[in-house]
Amino acid sequence: MTQLAVPELSLVVLIGASGSGKSTFAREHFGAFEVLSSDYCRGLVADDENDQSASGDAFDVLHFIAGKRLAAGRLTVVDATNVQREARRQLVELAKSHDVLPVAIVFDLPEQVCVARNAERPDRDFGARVVRRHRDQLRRSLRGLSREGFRTVHVLSGVEEVAAATITREKLLNDLRDQHGPFDVIGDVHGCRSELETLLEQLGYALVRDDQARPVDATHPAGRRAVFVGDLVDRGPDSPGVLRLVMGMVSNGHALCVPGNHENKLVRALGGRAVQVSHGLEQTLAQLADETPEFRTEVAEFCYALVSHLVLDDGRLVVAHAGLKEAYHGRASGRVRSFALYGDSTGETDEFGLPVRYPWAEDYRGSAIVLYGHTPTPELEWVTNTLCLDTGCVFGGRLTALRYPEKESVQVTAERVWYEPAKPFPVAEETPMPGQRDRDQLDIRDVLGKRIVQTAHHGRVTVREENAAGALEVMSRFALHPRWLPYLPPTMAPPPTSSRDALLEHPDEAFSAYASVGVTELLCEEKHMGSRAVVLVCRDEKVAERRFGATDGESGAAYTRTGRSFFDRPTTENLLTGVRDAVTSAGLWEELDSDWLLLDTEIVPWSAKAVDLLRDQYAAVGAAARHVLPAAAEGLRAAQARGVEVGDLLDRTCVRADNAQAFTEAYRRYCWPTDGLDGVAVAPFQVLATQGRTHHDRDHLWHLDLADRLVGAAPDLMRTTRRQRVDTNDDASVAAGVEWWESLTAAGGEGMVVKPFANLARARRGLAQPGIKVRGREYLRIIYGPDYTDPANLTRLRDRNLGHKRSLALREYALGLESLERLARGEPLWRVHEAVFAVLALESEPVDPRL
Repeated sequence: MTQLAVPELSLVVLIGASGSGKSTFAREHFGAFEVLSSDYCRGLVADDENDQSASGDAFDVLHFIAGKRLAAGRLTVVDATNVQREARRQLVELAKSHDVLPVAIVFDLPEQVCVARNAERPDRDFGARVVRRHRDQLRRSLRGLSREGFRTVHVLSGVEEVAAATITREKLLNDLRDQHGPFDVIGDVHGCRSELETLLEQLGYALVRDDQARPVDATHPAGRRAVFVGDLVDRGPDSPGVLRLVMGMVSNGHALCVPGNHENKLVRALGGRAVQVSHGLEQTLAQLADETPEFRTEVAEFCYALVSHLVLDDGRLVVAHAGLKEAYHGRASGRVRSFALYGDSTGETDEFGLPVRYPWAEDYRGSAIVLYGHTPTPELEWVTNTLCLDTGCVFGGRLTALRYPEKESVQVTAERVWYEPAKPFPVAEETPMPGQRDRDQLDIRDVLGKRIVQTAHHGRVTVREENAAGALEVMSRFALHPRWLPYLPPTMAPPPTSSRDALLEHPDEAFSAYASVGVTELLCEEKHMGSRAVVLVCRDEKVAERRFGATDGESGAAYTRTGRSFFDRPTTENLLTGVRDAVTSAGLWEELDSDWLLLDTEIVPWSAKAVDLLRDQYAAVGAAARHVLPAAAEGLRAAQARGVEVGDLLDRTCVRADNAQAFTEAYRRYCWPTDGLDGVAVAPFQVLATQGRTHHDRDHLWHLDLADRLVGAAPDLMRTTRRQRVDTNDDASVAAGVEWWESLTAAGGEGMVVKPFANLARARRGLAQPGIKVRGREYLRIIYGPDYTDPANLTRLRDRNLGHKRSLALREYALGLESLERLARGEPLWRVHEAVFAVLALESEPVDPRL
């Protein structure tokens, strides 16, 4: 049995004369959609698989489909004769353009076998002449296939070899998606062995030394592994010592490593190739001259074998020396390796003679975190889900590691300046190069037209052009400055419609909806009779100015779901003072290690924000109904007394009068007098983000416990959110949850929100709904009208078409998480605002607003 190794992502080109068995082999060894047949493509364009006059169009179709598959990262097999050099050249170029490996499988079968097989097929009546020509072209090509660009060439000679062949799919060397860490990713070391030892010890590694006391390995008691971003050598005092340590860690499975441009140059120098001995290579070569020839050979082999980049943790983490744009993740080509080693250059040099790097990270939109080095920076700064870990240790800066997945940095200061850089370090603030923008600069082109926003938790979210236009109107005319809008809350879906008499919503349907997708631990939270509000509070005005660019003494914001300020500025500052004092008294600044907090809250009463809506819409409807319907009932009673048959109409009118009274009582519960903050209360229920981190990985009780501490610190301003835990596997727990909802709504409460107890939760097919609102019967009278409980109306309302609402809720939730994570990473304002704006745009999608 012959095993043919094929990379999991590659373009496989079958080469052989007509009748050599390529199509049969393809059907037996590859998936139906993986194989693209030239014959089938002829049929697509000419209704005849043997119409040779359609070959040009057929191959255009084949190349187009192959390109789409390769762009999507799918193995693709081309089933055609491919015996002509020009046909193969086009396929090799196609593979290169998508940065995948081209693989050739050659079917070198005897001419008589191919002729005999064709003779058995009625559609192959071209005789031996065509087969003979194919065979001649194939024989002339065999020796040159590798030179044509095929990375691997498998030749099957004879029927027996074809029958015995099997396909083995091999992962690319950069594909370590099955390795989940935890990792400690370490920036450019540049020969600073002593600092590396100190950093590893701070990270918790135990150094292993040889009989000469030289570090040759490092192990972590918790099983963590180091990942080096390259540039281990040059400029520093002990490149051999760094190599000895890192090579030992990699050899023993305690570390991974990608090459830097300095390792790439070192390999060429050790191999005797002509290189310019500069930029610290001279020190490394001099230091290696004191080592044994065996060690130098090991170094050359180690550095040569390093793979351009690594894709880890199910694709969530990518490590490359100079970074890597999303299109190159998990790909293999010279272009990918060059980018990973050197980054993207404009082709220009600066006044110091150094290449001007194009700011690729500014344009990065991928969901994977990209960690890299190469270009030293004095401070760590997250840019669009990427982080440069080269903090210039060899230049007197620091050696940096990032713990993954914790995203916590650990640094040690350089013992001295080991190498004077050509460009002063740390560098002063530079003028942005063409194509690069200031961190807080917004551009209308970021939000106009159809947009696709990449989210870490829900993939790509599309914003339609017409929805973006509506959001731009709201954002530009009514919303706060984007610096105060790092997050907008998502809409929330109701439960499946209840079949119970006189009810549209009931907790049982919410509990069942979660249980059906595998989420069984739930938390029910009281819905307050108020308005959703996000409160961003800074420790003081200086923090607000430094972190959020505040002006005129602003210290935070309190805003609605559409980004409008909840109160005027003086009232807002009074509210923030109260929240700030509560945070201080509760000790949360220190506990959360942050000088600002972003809180998800409700502010009551509803009339504090929606007084015009209540007065002009609900009160007007209620007053008119209460005035007209009792009078109509009296008139009908008088007519009935005169013998007129109006009994049914009178009964309906009396019911409608009762409904009108119930409608009025329902909305009046949401109104009470307020004066400034007098009569206003804030009910916090979640800490959305703090400096450097988000908190959706903490369960909802953790959030509510913090909220209770704020309530205890400021009982006159804060209000507790009552809650009830439910386990859907426990009938008694479910019954208790239903009883709790019934007691809330019977007392006039709005209802409750059912959430996954763990907070961010995965369902069987992606994200679980972040919350399902279950509203009470009387509250829904406000939403659907006084007479919605009429049986005929209820029957009509039960068909609520919730699919779009649920989809909208998940997309907005994912966008909210994305904006929070970008905020916590310290990404530029325009990047945070991209996701925030998308939430507002989705709000204009056509969906029943009563849901």
